[in-house]
Amino acid sequence: METKRLLVQLSIIVLGMLSFAVDCIDRTYFPSSFLFGTATSSFQIEGAYLEDNKSLSNWDILTHIPGRIRDGSNAEITDDHYHRYMEDIELMESLGVNAYRFSISWSRILPRGRLGGTNSLGIAFYNRLINALLLKGIKPFATLNHYDIPQELEDRYGGWLNPQLQEEFGDFADICFREFGDRVKYWATFNEPNIVATYGYRFGSFPPNRCSREFGNCWSGDSSTEPYAAAHNIILAHATAVKIYRSKYQIKQEGAIGIAMSATWFEPLRNITEDYKASQRALEFNAPWFLDPIIRGDYPSEMRQILGSRLPKFSGSDKRKLQSKLDFIGINHYMSLYAKDCPECGSVGPEGDALVLTTGERNGVPIGKKTAMPDMFVVPRGMEKIVMYVKQRYENIPIFITENGKVLT
Repeated sequence: METKRLLVQLSIIVLGMLSFAVDCIDRTYFPSSFLFGTATSSFQIEGAYLEDNKSLSNWDILTHIPGRIRDGSNAEITDDHYHRYMEDIELMESLGVNAYRFSISWSRILPRGRLGGTNSLGIAFYNRLINALLLKGIKPFATLNHYDIPQELEDRYGGWLNPQLQEEFGDFADICFREFGDRVKYWATFNEPNIVATYGYRFGSFPPNRCSREFGNCWSGDSSTEPYAAAHNIILAHATAVKIYRSKYQIKQEGAIGIAMSATWFEPLRNITEDYKASQRALEFNAPWFLDPIIRGDYPSEMRQILGSRLPKFSGSDKRKLQSKLDFIGINHYMSLYAKDCPECGSVGPEGDALVLTTGERNGVPIGKKTAMPDMFVVPRGMEKIVMYVKQRYENIPIFITENGKVLT
């Protein structure tokens, strides 16, 4: 049995940042409550893609379209975690971790959304997984949505472009809280929703493959507005789930609920005011795009100023729903980049709407050691800086490092 089969993204889950001026660090430097964990997503590892009444997800559909995946692979089997989860838990135990962040497949719990019945076989699988983790002393940390949704909700509503998905997600979350919350004490509503909105509705490389023609190979879409419409509904779906958890489950179950964001650190390319401001704009268009509404009640002011009517507004009832907020912020940090002021960059790169051009090099020198991923570098200071940025912006809300790290070349 090969350790690499688990294909976990090794991550350190923390409630604070510790630093040590030593060459070697072991677990004795950390308090007993410190959580060292691994993280996966259901689509990436479970397999059994049509087993035990699971329906097709939007990622199942995308990966079966010829030409969409470079090597033609799909997730029919992947790591076969659905059948081999006990072996995976043994691997985690051998690594010495005490937490495991996994996601729950919406298509496995509610194959047809709330118009269909709850799938008892799907619930039974996650009960077996959770119970097995606890027997090994590993705390289950559940993510409700890690990119994939039932394809039926794409077909019926048009995915996250439709406000109906807020209530659909609320029903799904309610079932998960009810069935698993007596043992799951950490909940993330979404994993990297800023990536979902950007790559699903701006560039179209993720489901539902929507974008303007100049942005990618998409059948239809509007890259100037749809990412923000989708994000708006995801933000309110988060608020819907948190409100349900707070009102029905949290006091009795004694758990915590938050969200895991992709969080890139940006530094000025040049030592000039324009690039400093550009780096701040790039940061605001990143994780604060979602966190500001959830925590502060509205989008960052600079986003409103630049995007104008392209950015949806929160109604009075929306703002009341957003008052549920969250208990923690999850940070998925993989890269740091330089930011350059670029007023003409409205259609260039992920940060184009922020009027920013990003790069991993300055004067031909990489920002950090290269990894196996293009444009991703090892920049240790980026982790500290992004954590401190989030800590200060959101006034010491607890932080979990929910993902980090890349394979070196």
